[in-house]
Formats: sequence, structure tokens, C-alpha cells
Amino acid sequence: MLTDLLRATRAHTLALAAPLSDEDAQLQSMPDASPAKWHLAHTTWFFETMVLTPYLRGYCVFDERWPRLFNSYYESLGPRHARPQRGLLSRPSLTEVKAYRAHVDAALADLLPHAPAESRTLIELGCHHEQQHQELLLTDILHAFSCNPLLPAYDAAPPPKAAAPEQAWLKHPGGIVSIGHDGNGFAFDNEGPRHQALLAPFEISNRLVTCGEYADFIDAGGYREPLLWLSDGWAAVQAQGWQRPAYWLEDGRVFGLHGVQPLDADAPVMQLSFYEACAYAEWAGARLPTEFEWEAACGLPAFAQAADQAWQWTRSSYAPYPGFKPAAGAVGEYNGKFMVGQQVLRGGSLATPPGHARPTYRNFFPPAARWQFSGVRLAR
Repeated sequence: MLTDLLRATRAHTLALAAPLSDEDAQLQSMPDASPAKWHLAHTTWFFETMVLTPYLRGYCVFDERWPRLFNSYYESLGPRHARPQRGLLSRPSLTEVKAYRAHVDAALADLLPHAPAESRTLIELGCHHEQQHQELLLTDILHAFSCNPLLPAYDAAPPPKAAAPEQAWLKHPGGIVSIGHDGNGFAFDNEGPRHQALLAPFEISNRLVTCGEYADFIDAGGYREPLLWLSDGWAAVQAQGWQRPAYWLEDGRVFGLHGVQPLDADAPVMQLSFYEACAYAEWAGARLPTEFEWEAACGLPAFAQAADQAWQWTRSSYAPYPGFKPAAGAVGEYNGKFMVGQQVLRGGSLATPPGHARPTYRNFFPPAARWQFSGVRLAR
């Protein structure tokens, strides 16, 4: 039920932000990340702008100055505060942002009993949009905490541990397969239209590459061997001084949401760029799957760690499916205009909200991005 989805989504965002101090919520550690306070406000701005203003008669915008602050990339909705400077927004305060959320939540509750169909569609989109920002809130605060010499833990509880399944290759016969969302239930526009793709026979790993396996790549000189790397990837290694995954420490420990922990050799390796994933695959005598191979294979028996550990880089560029057309209006800016210069990731991660991922979900990031919970599944 839409009311339950909305209520649960809005409450979960506040719960994720609850462990953060006001100072934590203000942090912006790099231009690609955003403060937790901004995530709280932007997701609220989305509902206010896309739903309440056009569909709730008599609705009063909480503060007419704020849309400029919390619009992300919707050019058709007016000027925006520069993304790299979101951390400079010490005002409004976190308390004021939470009051903004309460104001909008109350208005949504007023609208829902008589909301027209088109507004209900936008409310559902807003919930899934907010779920995306729930994961970004965690990845962004983790990056911010990684810049603190104290390496504070977001969650002081010990991390869960699970033994990795024994690695095995799963065979897929190839052939003509259906790709994309079938129209039952929610999906983002970039998951369709559903279409057919021709696949050659292939094999795909039943699980993700582990930290122990990636450590072997490092020990074998993987970050020193240019023949393993794509040209842009090797340039990034040289320019950025990459020697290990983003949050692996020099003393062999790993930093994460639970603070500094011993390296768990059986855990999936994470915080890898597309370039690192490709280099590892080359070293291992394999390759990354295409997004079509991943989608076709994810239903195979023994296909493990599909959506609960790390997003999985694919060899597919983020491009529109045949017949794709952006939605009309401002929401048409949601996905389509980013379909260049990025790679598709499939699956989901330990930070992905429950129920958010699905086999057709297309995540996307630039190939050098390595602050997400991104890992590797091999194919051949």
C-alpha cells in the first residue's frame, strides 16, 4: 500500500541519520558526495516540488528560498546551488531540515486519501528516489569518516560475517533472452522498454570475488602491471596513487561502516572502481559480464550474493534501451540525460534498502568511482 511505503521510507531515512551528530550531517568530503543533511532535505524537496505544489490545493511551500538549495540536477526547475558547495550550507540547520520533513510529511498525509492517479505515481517514484538516497547517505558519510584520522564507526556493532560459497562457474546456454522490466510493479524508466538480446553461451561465477582473492592480485603486483589495465585505468592508478581498494589500510585492516576491522578474507571485496574490476578480471583470466549476461544469469540455481553484498560492475556502458523515451516534464531528467560516460552496475549492496533492488535494476557510475559498495563478479 502506497501509504505504508511512504511512511516506512520516510522513517527509515531518519533512522539512518539518527546516529549522526549535527556536525556529521554537515560534512561534504568531496564534490561527488553530499552532506547527510542535504540528503534529508533534497528527498523532501522532491515530494514538495513534484507532488505537493502541483497536486495539493492551497499547499504553502515551507520556505521559498530553499528550492534553490535542494534541487539536485533538474535544470527545468530553476537555478541550483553548486553541488561541490553543498557542505557550505550551515543554514538551514539540521533541526530546521527535520521540521521541513515533518511539514511535507503532514501535507502528503493530507493529499493521499484523494490523490489523483498521476500524483500517486509520483509519490511512488519519490519513495524509490528516497531509497536511492538512503544508500547514498551511507556511502557519503563513510567517505567523510574515512577522511577523519580517527576513522570513526558509523555503527559500533561488529559487522556480520558469512562464509563465502565455494567458487563455481555457472553455465548459461545463451540464445535470445528478454531484458528489462516487464511492467509488473515499480521500475525506473531506464529499466525499459523490455526487449530481446542475443547472447553467446557463457559462464558466470556463482559468487563475488573475495577480499582474500583480491589480496592475491595485489601481492602479485596487480597495481604495478600496466598490461592488466585499460589505458584510462592505468592513468588513474598513476595519478591517484592507487595501491589497494579505497578503504583498505596500509596495516592490512579495512575501514567500513563498522569502523576499522580485520580484513575478512571471505567477504566480498568492495570499494573498487570499474578500472580495478577490469584489471582484476584480466589478471584472473576472466572478464566482467555484460549487464545482459548478468540479468539472464541471476536466476540460475546457485547464483549467490546477487543483491545483498556489493553492486557488481558490468562491461556495459550506460545507454538507453531500444525505444527508450524519457518521461514528460521534469522527471524526464531523472535518468536519461546521464546515459553517457558511465558504466552499469547490477545487483545491490549491503547498504541498499530492503526491497529496493530487483533483477532489472540498472545502477550507474563513472568508471573511476570507488566510494560505493561496488565489487566484482567474473564471467568468461
